Amino acid sequence: MTKQELIENIKRKKSFLCVGLDTDIDKIPEFLFDKSDHAMFEFNKAIIDATADLCVAYKPNLAFYESLGITGWEVLEQTIDYIREKYPDQFIIADAKRGDIGNTSAMYARTFFGNLDVDSVTVAPYMGEDSVTPFFTYEGKWVTLLALTSNQGAFDFQFMKDEETGERLFEKVLKTSLNWGTDENMMYVVGATKAEMLTEIRNIVPNNFLLVPGVGAQGGSLHEVAKYGLTADCGLLVNSSRQIIYASSEPDFAKAARLEAEKIQMEMEQILFQAEIIE
Repeated sequence: MTKQELIENIKRKKSFLCVGLDTDIDKIPEFLFDKSDHAMFEFNKAIIDATADLCVAYKPNLAFYESLGITGWEVLEQTIDYIREKYPDQFIIADAKRGDIGNTSAMYARTFFGNLDVDSVTVAPYMGEDSVTPFFTYEGKWVTLLALTSNQGAFDFQFMKDEETGERLFEKVLKTSLNWGTDENMMYVVGATKAEMLTEIRNIVPNNFLLVPGVGAQGGSLHEVAKYGLTADCGLLVNSSRQIIYASSEPDFAKAARLEAEKIQMEMEQILFQAEIIE
């Protein structure tokens, strides 16, 4: 998917919502196990069907699938295939946080872009350029680079300052990575709980999309994120996972998920209208 296609989807759906498919086998409604031998996929499918018109992206978190071995990987493939077949306008992000030496990264890139056919994969930049650039060899695919994360441990390293320049590590990551990709194939992860930092981040990467987790269950504010991070073309994908997909554990779980997604989408529509991105 191109950047322009993503922007057009945002304007058409009046939404920049990304639904995180952090599907925990222990949190799926119990009745699904009685109903089907494929409870995890049935859960994902129901969530997708209930929210697809309200969001522009889905982000399966690989840990929840890989932890189940081959069964989980099969569910991941089924989920991606289902989205591709039924909702081809969705931007799919594999939240895998890969990052290794160049030849290993090339194999990871083949896994996600050659085999799974997702639009983007989250990549950790710690090992530098040669661990990231293999992902750019696939035309039409994106790297979603970790820049400033929403967890408490972000303060362990990401805010470390260079003694000579005063530059913090996350700023160094942003500036250096601009030599690797463009705003047409690279976006950045910036946690919603660090919303006040978005102004500084936008000074470095004014045109790149930002994937913003941490809204909802983690306490991040959508309006704060938009206040500091919105661009003339929106430039944001705001992820919500638990707040939406676990809104209910009852048979109405998909309906409850839709209601939560709808609340966020309506807020986003208002934000986009006030910013004159949509009419």
